[in-house]
Amino acid sequence: MNPEPLDHVLRQDASSGGLMTARTWGGHFLKFFSRVDAVLWAMMGIYLGLFLLAPARVPESLSFVGSALITISPFILLSVAVAAAARATGSEKLIAGVFSGRPAVMIGAAALFGSLSPFCSCGVIPIVAGLLGAGVPLAPVMAFWISSPLMDPEMFILSAAALGLPFTLAKTLAAFSIGLIGGFGTLGAQRLGLFKDPLSSAVKTACGPAAKSEAAAEGNADGVLWPFWREPERRRLFTESLGETGWFLGKWLTLAFAIESLMVAFIPPGMIAEWLGSGAWWTIPAAVVVGIPAYLNGFAAIPLMAGMIDLGMNEGAALAFMIAGGVTSIPAAMAVYALVRRQVFAWYVALSLTGSLAAGFLYQLAISG
Repeated sequence: MNPEPLDHVLRQDASSGGLMTARTWGGHFLKFFSRVDAVLWAMMGIYLGLFLLAPARVPESLSFVGSALITISPFILLSVAVAAAARATGSEKLIAGVFSGRPAVMIGAAALFGSLSPFCSCGVIPIVAGLLGAGVPLAPVMAFWISSPLMDPEMFILSAAALGLPFTLAKTLAAFSIGLIGGFGTLGAQRLGLFKDPLSSAVKTACGPAAKSEAAAEGNADGVLWPFWREPERRRLFTESLGETGWFLGKWLTLAFAIESLMVAFIPPGMIAEWLGSGAWWTIPAAVVVGIPAYLNGFAAIPLMAGMIDLGMNEGAALAFMIAGGVTSIPAAMAVYALVRRQVFAWYVALSLTGSLAAGFLYQLAISG
């Protein structure tokens, strides 16, 4: 945002010897507001509405958002710094080359690492942005992207204690399997000519690999200079990338956490238990649908699902709820929507929902048989 200062406008009008007309004022104000970021408008709208309807919730929401941002800040800073360093050194092509050999091995490793990594559905976004920005192929990134929010070591221990070891192992296997399916499905789609350019056009400057600078081309035949701080042009590129990528990720994750804080405050767990407390088959697809808006986070879902199973919910529906919510919850989906092109976003959602349905039905069939 870089609005024209109003004092400059006033001086300019005074120099012309007249007062600004209402139309001129309106034009300048429209120009000013049009330059305000849409995410900032959304944040202002959320908190204005919250202040008017439930003012006591405003401090709670701000505290929730601040705590979430502090928790995730090490991952944001690391991923932003890595992406900026990749641009400044000119090493994007080297990074992409490491991940482009033997796709089957890379997809399997990405799915395995994702199913064991300690990243939540929002926490994985800056990592994915850094990988795509560095030129890593979409197929292994998709495998990691889908599997990562579903399980981590701490969640495994808590899930085993509250939901039982069989359920927890089933969820871990589902995370790995859906990651594999997502990775190999994406690889097949790319070989058919799809998803050639996954990053959104709006964020290529912030997250995508930049063209090699003239200084880089002159400094090295391959354009790679690891001590990039020695060249002013590369230092400038690093600083610009740091600010652009950090701003993009920070604003979207802040909005995502603000929405999550409202969900925590206004969606009672008892309502979900009442809707999905039946043991009928349709509770599995219903759990997938409800999991998208109602899923709070992986740790909050553990006691919720344990209580719902005690109320009579079938375990297949509980598994479907946790998988669908973990990958496609509204805060995470918003960040994904802003990061990639629409066809990649639709593919991501389709893979996640299909995988959660399949996992729920297969697990219910296994324990019933």
